[in-house]
Amino acid sequence: MTDAHASRQLLIVDDDATFVRVLSRAVASRGFEAIGATRADEARMLARRHQPRYCVLDLKLGEENGLKLISELHALVPQMRILLLTGYASIATAVEAIKRGAHDYLAKPVDADAVVRALLEGEGSSAIDDEPPEAPEAPLALRRLEWEHIQRVLTECDGNISETARRLGMHRRTLQRKLSKHPVRERPEPE
Repeated sequence: MTDAHASRQLLIVDDDATFVRVLSRAVASRGFEAIGATRADEARMLARRHQPRYCVLDLKLGEENGLKLISELHALVPQMRILLLTGYASIATAVEAIKRGAHDYLAKPVDADAVVRALLEGEGSSAIDDEPPEAPEAPLALRRLEWEHIQRVLTECDGNISETARRLGMHRRTLQRKLSKHPVRERPEPE
């Protein structure tokens, strides 16, 4: 396979086959050649075979965790740019994804334009920004801080609910109830 052919090849890994199909069609109209996988083992096999330049990876792959798959995909294709998607965004998960080698992180629902922008943004520039990121003007809400802390501990426990509940000192059912709720939304920034 030539580099020119693989340069716009995108591996989409999500346990929702409909999402894979819809996103594949959408990115194909934007110049990408999409290949899809609904399981981690299938993603590893496709990465090994096709050596795609880009990957869109869901955080939850059924019983498997997309965070663990990041390093495996990088071992197979070191230059792969990985975008992690999740339905439950948290700062802790985003930080963990970046530490493991993802290039960006987006919360679902997401459109194809945002996916393409995230995959291509900063590509080719190796310079690190000299300016530090801006600090938020207002502190995070208490409920948002609680959500972030729960997500960080859950990530440390590799998604194990029982162990996370034990470490947080709460009943397992209470933790499951908190996790079933969507994260607290921050107020939109004025433009």
